[in-house]
Amino acid sequence: MTDQPLNGADAPRGCPVAHGGADLARLYGTEAATDPQGIYERLRKEHGPVAPVLLEGDVPAWLVLGYRENRRVLDNPRQFSRDARIWRDWREGRVAETHPLIPMVGWRPDCVSQDGEPHRRLRGAVTDGLLAASGRGVRRHATYFANKQIDAFIDEGCADLVAEYAEYLPMLVLTRILGLPTADALRLVESCAQVFQGGEAALEHNGRIMEILSELAERKRAEPGSDFATALLEHPAGLDHDEIVSHLRLVLIAAHATTSNLLARVLQLVLTDAARLSGLVSGQMSISSVVEEVMWDTPPLSVLPGRFAAADLELGGHHIQEGELIVLGLAAGNVDPEVRPDAAVAVQGNHAHLAFSAGPHECPGQNIGQAIIEIGVDVLLHRLPGLRLSVPPEELSSTATTWDSRLDRLPVEFPV
Repeated sequence: MTDQPLNGADAPRGCPVAHGGADLARLYGTEAATDPQGIYERLRKEHGPVAPVLLEGDVPAWLVLGYRENRRVLDNPRQFSRDARIWRDWREGRVAETHPLIPMVGWRPDCVSQDGEPHRRLRGAVTDGLLAASGRGVRRHATYFANKQIDAFIDEGCADLVAEYAEYLPMLVLTRILGLPTADALRLVESCAQVFQGGEAALEHNGRIMEILSELAERKRAEPGSDFATALLEHPAGLDHDEIVSHLRLVLIAAHATTSNLLARVLQLVLTDAARLSGLVSGQMSISSVVEEVMWDTPPLSVLPGRFAAADLELGGHHIQEGELIVLGLAAGNVDPEVRPDAAVAVQGNHAHLAFSAGPHECPGQNIGQAIIEIGVDVLLHRLPGLRLSVPPEELSSTATTWDSRLDRLPVEFPV
């Protein structure tokens, strides 16, 4: 079925609450934290490629499960706007500015929250700034900090590669790219995690991030340097203070969350498959091919917030009303049986995954994240010959939020 706009008065009502209200599947809570894929597949069987769901606080939304439907939403900003100011539940007062979803879904003066010319203006500044940053030694920074993290545990003969490596390596590199002191990395890792987890702490930690980045912008205005913050300040697009701080936040949170999660998942795949491990160590297999496989099977963002119907329309057999919230099921779309009949078969050489979104809002910093991951894996394997898991693979567990599913720990051992 095609996704055509409907004339408002003639459109059948399709509000998620009308599909069952409190009986709708929740993308938060115990089941969502332990078995998100089970929820996605149940919803696919019950509702097809688009399903009504409830987000934190029982806020209604539509979850897009189909690959083609995800691409249609991502590729058509005129029908599916990123501007949260048209969000009906927020506009009519059912979602307050203090709601824990606001840091992830609410409107901000950044390129992700805009469409059309405002988006192009801001996106251009971000792209130029990231391009300049990537040319100033991302791989060098990643190599330096990877070695520094390994130095901290190499004499122990064991480590948790999530808590001691994957969680901190991307943030340490990002602080250098943005122009932040390395000492801020520890606080920012905690705050970024809290924003993704939601709950009462999300707003407090989002405020902490904004405070740190506002101070950075003021400091760089007085003392410019070779960093992303200075690049935004000096860009001819003429960003104001709020726009600069919002884009610093966007890059920090998005890049850290996706890169740390992806790095942990790549290491998990490598350490639970002897053939991949030996292939990487011998040089017969590239790290980029393993990264590509992980981006299909366990993308760093499971669900992407959010789009808003710009008019009453039809999507995946459901009638969506103007202003309703739509969230993109990237993990579900990547295993859609319509495009991938056997999800157990590894995808080789196909870059059409949804892991970095698509369309005009596709992630502009993916090359930086991939560089950090490639360096992080390469340095680790060469510094720690004989690296192996210290628990059976089936003991590895994950915990999901609405937006991502993260490996809890990755305990390893190695000869000293």
